Amino acid sequence: MFLALREMKHAKLRYLLIGLIMVLIAWLVLFVTGLAKGLSNDNVSSLQNMDADYIVMQNESELKLNRSLLSSETLDQVRSITGDEGATPLGLQMSTLTKEGTSTKIDASFFAIDTDSFIAPTVVEGSMIDNKTADEVVADISLKEEGFAVGDRIQDQSSGKSFTIIGFTEGQSYSHTPVLHMNMAGWFALHDADPDSEIYHFSAIALKTTDAIADEVSQISDIEVIAKDDTLAGIPGYKEESGSLLMMIAFLFVIAAFVLAVFFYVITIQKMNQFGVLKAIGAKNSYLVRNVMSQILIITIVSLALSILLTYGVAAILPASMPFDLSPSLVALCSILFIVVSILGSLLSVYRVAKIDAIEAIGRAA
Repeated sequence: MFLALREMKHAKLRYLLIGLIMVLIAWLVLFVTGLAKGLSNDNVSSLQNMDADYIVMQNESELKLNRSLLSSETLDQVRSITGDEGATPLGLQMSTLTKEGTSTKIDASFFAIDTDSFIAPTVVEGSMIDNKTADEVVADISLKEEGFAVGDRIQDQSSGKSFTIIGFTEGQSYSHTPVLHMNMAGWFALHDADPDSEIYHFSAIALKTTDAIADEVSQISDIEVIAKDDTLAGIPGYKEESGSLLMMIAFLFVIAAFVLAVFFYVITIQKMNQFGVLKAIGAKNSYLVRNVMSQILIITIVSLALSILLTYGVAAILPASMPFDLSPSLVALCSILFIVVSILGSLLSVYRVAKIDAIEAIGRAA
């Protein structure tokens, strides 16, 4: 460590430039990771934040909520096993909305829920809907960026029905569209359906129960019980989008490994004579390797700290409409991976140092 610090102090400009490059690479990795996580959340946050363990769908719906249709009879069968508190209906409809008095169209999703159930969202502004009034909704706060406010009237383009926004939620989006939660009375009105009809259909049933009871529910005919996290794959484009972003991040780490390997190897080649002299006076390979690894770890850790500050600084000035999510746990994971990549990228330099012949290196210096 002593030799590593002394050398870095002596060649400040060289290591400063390397550190700057590592800061930029780490910042790129962290920023793209935050964007990827933000896009993923923007696609599925309504389901991710739902306080449910399982989702019941129609059999052969291929995990897609918009393809699933369940009747009130099925809900009664499920509740006979879970109890009334353990199962609640969920309606889903993609829609196009307009704000009354304007012609601007907004894509959105309606989620129909029992407002007293465990899947009811938390309101961050305004008030929560109840199970009585059919023409009130609470909307994701992202709609405020589109000029919507509490008290505004919105109209569903397909049905012509109008609703009043009485509150805003947070982190409620589906398939990159803001979610508007309504009660089941509003759902019936939206579809001109009879609430007492035995053939009325909704999309799914959310369960909050144990694995054993979920297995028992799965024995009901014409349904399938799916873990909530597994339903995310059925959201249109989620699997393909996540795969592409994950591959892009993986390539960034691979590129970072190659770039760091080249830089450290070039520096090692430039110091061959010095390493030869040190070996000639008795320095062991382990001492020289520790010196190289110490420099790499110091530069990597300092660069990571600066890149994290830079990433959060840029994220603070991003517009609210740009999805970005970089949690401390994700930062920790990326940091560990980046340190591992740096160490892997330095192995070529370490190998070269270990193979230095003292006499040959000194002779070449002479």
